[in-house]
Amino acid sequence: MKVVILLGPPGIGKGTVGNILSKKWNAPLISMGDLLRENVKNATSVGLKAEVFMKKGELVPDDIVFEALAGRIKQKDAENGVLMDGFPRNINQAHMLENILNDNDEIVLLNLVASNETLTERLSLRRICIRCGAVYHLKNIPPKKDGLCDICGGELIQRNDDKPEVIARRLEVFRKETEPLIKYYAGKHKMVKISAEGTPEDIIRRIEELGLWG
Repeated sequence: MKVVILLGPPGIGKGTVGNILSKKWNAPLISMGDLLRENVKNATSVGLKAEVFMKKGELVPDDIVFEALAGRIKQKDAENGVLMDGFPRNINQAHMLENILNDNDEIVLLNLVASNETLTERLSLRRICIRCGAVYHLKNIPPKKDGLCDICGGELIQRNDDKPEVIARRLEVFRKETEPLIKYYAGKHKMVKISAEGTPEDIIRRIEELGLWG
């Protein structure tokens, strides 16, 4: 199987790009947060373990996270490969990922990059529905009515961590934490850098020109 890791800072569009590629490549996009919440909801053995930490607002330990991931990649829809949304995040997790894969599985790191100005604009204009969690962007995906969710009519708010002064700190932390990971993958697995400037269609076109899938 092929494992394509989508790496990039907050606001780069990993979820948007991942969802489009997931449909084009017929491969599931795996978000570890969503996967853990699904296990908790379904009261699986992994979910029961994870819930203990999630209820306390603590990070779920890596061994539980990878138990969930190991189960997910064995499902039928993942037999040809998966897309990983921003995971692994550090070298220890990269090692653990390799341990649950077979020797002939292929790992590709897709490193999405954009300027700080682009990322700040994307994040600072993002709005979230407080009722249903739907995500909007005042420039790219505006709601039909100012300040109100198209789906449920809930109020749209700006998250505290989407404010410009917080965004700058988030980007700095991301780059410091992921620099070792990028160096690790550059020396061990296939890694490609893709500009995430422009529209989602622009980004997808650049990725597909690389012929990573198939």
